[in-house]
Amino acid sequence: MKVRVEIDGDLKNKEIVIKAPRYDAETESLYQSIQNLYGQIKPLVFLKGTSEYYLDVNDILFFETDGRQVHAHTRDDEYVIRYRLYELEDLLTGQFVRISKSAIINSNQVYALTRSVSSIVVRFQNSSKQVYVSRRYYKVLKDKLERRR
Repeated sequence: MKVRVEIDGDLKNKEIVIKAPRYDAETESLYQSIQNLYGQIKPLVFLKGTSEYYLDVNDILFFETDGRQVHAHTRDDEYVIRYRLYELEDLLTGQFVRISKSAIINSNQVYALTRSVSSIVVRFQNSSKQVYVSRRYYKVLKDKLERRR
């Protein structure tokens, strides 16, 4: 592996680029490591009742909209978050992927995809919760899960 530093005075922010002949497990591992070290994820505040919670985003199964609110689902609980889905999509890169107009899932928590004639359902590890995938977003999800192998 070759490591190189390029200085560009026109840049306003630092940028890390990974160049590889193919996307494999080593590339994914390198990407995840950099994301974990230098990711720009702001601390997310989750609300439940009158309490504020500071959860690890890796514990989140999925985010979904319900009316005008966005809910974050963990294995056992549900919280409200003050971000819109499009904002979360920009903040949470890497393991999170959009699966419909109203949901973003944590691909590391996916246990199974169940396809039927009328729908595609995502089930999660150690949870009875499930969410539906839009046909429009299915290929992106499938590719993401394939790369994870």
